[in-house]
Amino acid sequence: MIEVKGVHKSYSKIGGGFFKKDKLHVLKGIDFKIEEGQCIGLIGESGSGKSTLSRLILGLEKPNEGSITIEGKSVKSWIKENPGKMTVVFQDYTSSANPKFTIKQVISEPLVALRKTENMDKVVVELLEKVGLSENLVDRYPHELSGGQLQRVCIARAIATNPKILVLDEAISALDVSIQAQVLDLLKDLKKELDMTYLFIAHDLQAVANLCDEVLFLYQGNIVEKISSDRLAFAENEYAQRLLNSVIPFSIN
Repeated sequence: MIEVKGVHKSYSKIGGGFFKKDKLHVLKGIDFKIEEGQCIGLIGESGSGKSTLSRLILGLEKPNEGSITIEGKSVKSWIKENPGKMTVVFQDYTSSANPKFTIKQVISEPLVALRKTENMDKVVVELLEKVGLSENLVDRYPHELSGGQLQRVCIARAIATNPKILVLDEAISALDVSIQAQVLDLLKDLKKELDMTYLFIAHDLQAVANLCDEVLFLYQGNIVEKISSDRLAFAENEYAQRLLNSVIPFSIN
């Protein structure tokens, strides 16, 4: 479904005197594939390049070197031929939803953009039901919902176009732990029901292991380990082992 090949990404930075330009090398030759129907987890600390990689896959930025293809086509070409078939859920649900929109307007926004407005009221109610929310919320505004409810609304909006690919960029990290578990369960159910391909970006190893088929460890712009989630205990890279050791539960005697 997605192939990332030899991708480098750097940004210019100013420093060291008058207009001296230097490069901040964020991604340093990234290679991986995501098969159709797979959930790949991308884990790394802040500044490791996770969100930069997601922007490249979403077509919001271009790599300096290397290529990203979706079903054998460039990101730009694939998106043009498949409008609404790759969507994203971001970390900050408060800025992801227009505060002046009702919940109905938030969810229906991509459908309106694609001119798929037939039976809109029914479609919005069905989407709310899919993410476990009541139709009574349709006329409310984002500030009237809890964080967990609003992130579910953002998920409902993301699946409104029946996407093939869903990118989840730190989509649960701003939620309370108990709500995180509920949203992870919801994402599992939706993946089965809608047969989507997931790229799940996070810094929480437990969440990634819970949802994903394979885990990529991104460290200082490099993928240092790729391993199936059921073999995480056998990770060999030092950074991956550090993360694993940090989440091993304490023994209770």
